[in-house]
Amino acid sequence: MIPIKNIYYMLSYAFQVLNEQGYKNLATEQFENTADLMAAILAKGISIQIKRGLGKEYISQTESLSTMRGKIDIAESIKTQSLLKKQMVCDYDEFSTNGTMNRIIKSTVELLIYSGNIPTKRIRELKKLMVYFTDVEKINLYTVNWNMYYNRNNQTYRLLISVCYMVVKGLLQTNSDGTNKLMDFVDEQRMCRLYEKFILEYYRKEFPEITANASRIDWQLDDGIGYMLPVMQTDIMLTYNEKTLIIDAKYYSHTTQLQYDTHTLHSGNLYQIFTYVKNKEVELADRPHDKVSGMLLYAKTDEAVLPDNDYLMSGNKISVKTLDLDCEFLQIAEQLNKIIEQYFGIKKE
Repeated sequence: MIPIKNIYYMLSYAFQVLNEQGYKNLATEQFENTADLMAAILAKGISIQIKRGLGKEYISQTESLSTMRGKIDIAESIKTQSLLKKQMVCDYDEFSTNGTMNRIIKSTVELLIYSGNIPTKRIRELKKLMVYFTDVEKINLYTVNWNMYYNRNNQTYRLLISVCYMVVKGLLQTNSDGTNKLMDFVDEQRMCRLYEKFILEYYRKEFPEITANASRIDWQLDDGIGYMLPVMQTDIMLTYNEKTLIIDAKYYSHTTQLQYDTHTLHSGNLYQIFTYVKNKEVELADRPHDKVSGMLLYAKTDEAVLPDNDYLMSGNKISVKTLDLDCEFLQIAEQLNKIIEQYFGIKKE
């Protein structure tokens, strides 16, 4: 279970825009539950976007018009007998606020308003903002393609759409007793994305001397034939001088697997990090480097048995550790800093 305040801090690292002036007062607010936190971020972000101007997109329209606009659809004009009314069916593009992103925001806000999970004060705040979305239609949130294309014109929507995604996809869970720890391991896949991005962005911000990326690793093939091999996409790769640490961040409800009353590591995860490390080791073979290390970093659960292991596999160190998120954020930072100190010898002041 993750305290609500820690979710905010994780989002702040994952989405640096939350550290900008307009969002800063959120850090001192008290939230009733996680839904309230997400609603507050949306309210603040929408308010900022309204001041900048709602984004517009070209929307294809088809309409019977008395004056020509765009391209005439002759077949449809004949079919609908529009000519008898001295009109023509025209296809044209309209530069409108009724684009996909605004529609997602409006529909998500309505979902939150009627969810019963946010306080009256927040509902009133969101309803006032929706006045600016009068010309925006709702959208079926469960059929949305969330692979959005961002450019310099709509970059400011990235955080808003990401929060909408988390709301719609069930990241928010409310305890029946109304306690303040609401983010349970209900949707591991989607929480894992935030967990991975948080760790990566934390290291990017707090340790600028280290190169932190989510890099791909090439398969080191003897004959160069890699047909149908999957992409090796790391969660976090840290490089400093000649040292490399590959971290695979895992957000699971169970950090180990239980077979015949014996706890063992998830074999697939271990195979994966081992493969990453060995291929990276071969890739660096022709240049000066220290042995590549790997780490499986699980979000800590309340299980009785938790992994805390270091292995030396064919000359490379592979560690399996946990990160406790159910504590003060300062302690989370200390845990992440300790990893850097142990592997790279850099101590955070």
